[in-house]
Amino acid sequence: MKFKNFPMVPRVIFGAGSFKQLGEILLSKRKSSETPVIYLIDAIFENQELSKQIPVLFSDQIIYVSTEEEPKTEQVDALVSLLKTNYSELPAAIVGIGGGSILDLAKAVSIMLTNNGKSEEYQGWDLVKNPAIYHVGVPTLSGTGAEVSRTAVLSGPKKKLGINSDYTPFDQVVLDPDLTINVEKNQWFYTGMDCFIHCIESLNGTYLNAFSQSYGEKALDLCKEVFLEELDEASSRDKLMMASWHGGMSIAYSQVGVAHAISYGLSHVLGVKHGIGNCLVFQYLEEFYPEGVALFSKMMNKHNIVLPKGICKDLSDDQFNTMIEVAMAMTPLWENALGANWQDTITESKLRSIYKKV
Repeated sequence: MKFKNFPMVPRVIFGAGSFKQLGEILLSKRKSSETPVIYLIDAIFENQELSKQIPVLFSDQIIYVSTEEEPKTEQVDALVSLLKTNYSELPAAIVGIGGGSILDLAKAVSIMLTNNGKSEEYQGWDLVKNPAIYHVGVPTLSGTGAEVSRTAVLSGPKKKLGINSDYTPFDQVVLDPDLTINVEKNQWFYTGMDCFIHCIESLNGTYLNAFSQSYGEKALDLCKEVFLEELDEASSRDKLMMASWHGGMSIAYSQVGVAHAISYGLSHVLGVKHGIGNCLVFQYLEEFYPEGVALFSKMMNKHNIVLPKGICKDLSDDQFNTMIEVAMAMTPLWENALGANWQDTITESKLRSIYKKV
């Protein structure tokens, strides 16, 4: 048996107010005043206080990116083309500031600046040939695990699938819990549940070993504290940010499972965002994760979360078929969830019945 040799984020800074040190961190990476740092930032922060704190120097550029839709391969390609047109040399760094969508976009752009072709050609596992340029992740939401993962999830013309490679993880991550202070309640819950579901799928998977288990159990404990106990707001922010980190690490030597596979179909066809997509699916997965679904229901009730209904009620057969095709293509996820013979359990009719409930 050959064991995976996984890369990890080599540098991380954690603490309330640590964002103020970003300029100092980037200084050593600047080759000259002509070499820019490119900041990809969630458009919700335009004209907000956070934007005023970004350490812009010389020819640096801030690009505000809408997260109304999750990142697409064509979006990555357009940004890469823009940067190559506007600058005579590669940027000193790409810095992603936002939730999972922005972090994945930053990872993908940093890879495609040094690899030829279109980003859709790299959707899959270990297809990237050349190291990415230096890239930094600054999460403003906690739960996705994108800050620590080796994947940049993108929707392409044919599938939703990550650029999974040893060159994908960030070179530096800045974990500042204060950046999550003003997150809207539903968004806080949905993104936090992404972390919770990471843990449930990892800890119940066939790929589980002591490495992933140690991170998954800690992340799950932190999620239970945040969503079931009474914590002050500062402690809640700290703990959820670390739950996200540990939850992301729990799938480094493992994988996610049923909820993620099915939600990828929802996202690809309907544009449903990842966090809420996982929640919409997970509520109907008692067959696979009975204890996890029971805990999820308890957390929803405690925080008065009401999920939308009838998302798939007006879909055509073609749309259902596309969702099923996208979900069925997630072989490593199904193998982790159900083992090598997963297709004995997961059929097209099975998936259609779950989608119809959503």
